[in-house]
Amino acid sequence: MNVQELINCWLAQPLPSYLAEELTTIACDELAIEDRFYQYISFGTGGMRGLLGAGTNRINIYTIRRVAEGLARYIESSGEEAKQRGVVLAYDTRHFSYEFACETASVLGVHGIRSYIFKEARPTPQLSFTVRKLNAYAGVVITASHNPKQYNGFKVYGEDGAQLTPDFANEIIYYMNEIKDIFAIKVEELTLLEQQGYITWLASDLDNEYLTSLLTLKSNQDVALNMNIVYTPLHGAGLVPVSEGLRAFGFQQVHIVEQQAVQDGEFPTVAYPNPEESNAFELAMKLGNQVGADLLLATDPDADRLGVAVKSDDSYKLLTGNQLGALLLNYILSTKQQLGSLPQNAVMLKTIVTSELGAHIAEKYDVATVNTLTGFKYIAEKIAEYERTGEYSYLFGYEESYGYLIETFVRDKDAVQVALKVAEMAAYYETQGHTLLDQLDNLYKEYGYHNEALLSQQFEGKNGQTEMQVMLQRLRDNMPKKIVNLTVLRTEDYLIGQAVLANGTIEGLTLPKENVVKLILEDGSWIAIRPSGTEPKCKFYIGVVGETAEQTQQKLEQVKEAVLEIVK
Repeated sequence: MNVQELINCWLAQPLPSYLAEELTTIACDELAIEDRFYQYISFGTGGMRGLLGAGTNRINIYTIRRVAEGLARYIESSGEEAKQRGVVLAYDTRHFSYEFACETASVLGVHGIRSYIFKEARPTPQLSFTVRKLNAYAGVVITASHNPKQYNGFKVYGEDGAQLTPDFANEIIYYMNEIKDIFAIKVEELTLLEQQGYITWLASDLDNEYLTSLLTLKSNQDVALNMNIVYTPLHGAGLVPVSEGLRAFGFQQVHIVEQQAVQDGEFPTVAYPNPEESNAFELAMKLGNQVGADLLLATDPDADRLGVAVKSDDSYKLLTGNQLGALLLNYILSTKQQLGSLPQNAVMLKTIVTSELGAHIAEKYDVATVNTLTGFKYIAEKIAEYERTGEYSYLFGYEESYGYLIETFVRDKDAVQVALKVAEMAAYYETQGHTLLDQLDNLYKEYGYHNEALLSQQFEGKNGQTEMQVMLQRLRDNMPKKIVNLTVLRTEDYLIGQAVLANGTIEGLTLPKENVVKLILEDGSWIAIRPSGTEPKCKFYIGVVGETAEQTQQKLEQVKEAVLEIVK
């Protein structure tokens, strides 16, 4: 079926009015039509994420039904026990998130698969927790994480509460590809499915169990419980667990950014609900100045990522994901050492595009560092492996993109856990007479100044993926030997599982194959090039090391310019 036949097929359906209007509006725009229909929106180990709208290459009730049908057929193939254990469904505050969760439950119910649905928006980490708590066979969260309001998505979790493994994802994709007509997918009214016992609405007692688990993060240390904190959920699902968690930890001055406590998929106060961006902190900083806050916390709409800003003279300074990860790691390890609870076989997990500062800190405490591919599912996979083998005792895992996990009752990055731990950490250092910025500077003085940057290049539309692959192949065919007068000591190509040293020696890589290239320079600086798994872009990660902050910043700018030249 060609593109025109596809659009005619769609227009022949009793579409919701907003989808019909969209297709009518673009009827004469060939590029707009092609972009919406040239493929089915891709699904992988990160689930699927994309623009809301009409067409096969958009997120809408029909593409949601398609992936739900694929998941349902997979669960059916796994047997009656899998169907009875069922699927936990959560959703954030985005447009259509609740509707898409209901559509998913409807499709699953037709196949006799039980669904457990939260009555209100809940964080992604709470979905992971609940899958494990209920011994469900799978979980689904409807979210596009920190993307703009025009996006939504569908993330699938396994019975361990972790994001899909490639094998699980491929099974779902196989069944999705068997679907010839998405309009023929059967759905059923939720009220009928509820009467038949296929729908269970989750009660608040599971919220209480999650909160109880969060309280296990408290350390037996004296902290300044009167520390002044501002928190914003950025219109998302983090409001209840973070605010209740902070109060349960004993913090007495927690101020909520009221304008952003409203759960609203328009995200009316921010252009981009991403706690990595300084603009997302604008209202938090305003409130912080009014109440004299020492610490600002922000979670993204599904509360799996945390951003932090610290009072610095008359303003606030944002911490990067790498900086906060290093601070948390150092605090956790030093606290456990003081309390005599640091395991002899302790391990810290991080991704290959995360700063090396954490590895240096871990080394000081005789804690192993294990690198994984990008994506928290790989960290979760290692946690499960070490639980089986006993080789290591997991203490902390993180990635540069503001994702962290401390306690393993969740198997994905958890901004709620980390918000509580960051508040405790900041309050502890306050009793020592310094801030998180002071402590970060102490780490730099001990381990060298580390500075990182992330650049990205967009590859939109039908030809975007082809253009990106051409660019990456050109890089592979012409690997640089030097960057800003620094010799490339080691080139790692994870697509072929091979590393090439400057002297020509070839070594194998132990991590699974993935389309990533990493260059390691003679001074310990590094560059990694990786296509995004959820967005039409290629990401360029840079990490540099120097003896002073000024030297490191200068080197970072030079390497950034060199990278942009390499990938032209």
